[in-house]
Amino acid sequence: MAPVLLIDEVDRADDAFEAFLLELLAEWQISIPELGTVQAVTRPHVILTSNRARDLSDALRRRCLYLWVDYPSPEDELHILRARLPDLSERLARQVGGAVAYLRSLPLGKAPGVAETLDWAEALTLLHQDQLTPEVVRDTLGCVLKLREDQQLVGLNLQALIGAAMRGL
Repeated sequence: MAPVLLIDEVDRADDAFEAFLLELLAEWQISIPELGTVQAVTRPHVILTSNRARDLSDALRRRCLYLWVDYPSPEDELHILRARLPDLSERLARQVGGAVAYLRSLPLGKAPGVAETLDWAEALTLLHQDQLTPEVVRDTLGCVLKLREDQQLVGLNLQALIGAAMRGL
């Protein structure tokens, strides 16, 4: 069985790393000045992920198959919450899921990913919160939104966020 090489968030790497990666993908070997050339014994399956922070070079994109992975459906995200945070109450899981679905509908600079959903739900659990209230959301919004401008925008729409949370999934 072939090994799997995961290179996460390749779009955050610099041009020198992309050139290094092109050599690896072309020859299945890399040159290390201190060690010489190291060649793969078995050709790996390579998975590159990108958050589109910058465009990848045409040379790199030509060597890849492209698959767009969207955010999970609200139901799938609820399953993820249940699986990863078994101590999370059903009520809070549904509220967090509804709130995050609402957040993703806003014109945010950085929409929350699944990792932020999990971070927020875990923080709420650690803080012994059993529901989302305006105060709780204001105090914990940094767990799910990482840009100040996004937090300000949501602050202006806090009642709509709480409404979406109360409707749940």
